[in-house]
Amino acid sequence: MNDSGTTDVPTASELISQRIAELEDWRGATLARMQALIRDTDSDVIEEWKWNGTPVWSHAGIICTGECYKSVVKLTFARGASLADPAGLFNASLEGNTRRAIDIPEGATVDAAAFQALIREAIALNSARKGSASKRPKATNG
Repeated sequence: MNDSGTTDVPTASELISQRIAELEDWRGATLARMQALIRDTDSDVIEEWKWNGTPVWSHAGIICTGECYKSVVKLTFARGASLADPAGLFNASLEGNTRRAIDIPEGATVDAAAFQALIREAIALNSARKGSASKRPKATNG
């Protein structure tokens, strides 16, 4: 509890920062770099902490998640199969109909401009979907 008698609950951004600090290796540095690229691309991005500790970045829907495994940092784009990827960043979860992922092993770097283009495209796709859902005619009984 703080001085006002309320409990301090960390924000999602704070939890993501804690996860990055806890990693103390290349995975933390990689996740921090990708987080910075996402934030630099979209100042309105919403950071969330879901599914028992998964960083999630959203704008009009989920853009991507960031998970750290022993050998890779995995960025999974919720609607990645619908995104153009001319730079070929997607290298995992390619068999699915919806998601696509970028696995980043130790020592690898991701082309910042190509990654930011994917972020912008994911936001546009989410926004278009959200906009079209609100423009659908309402069903009437009659």
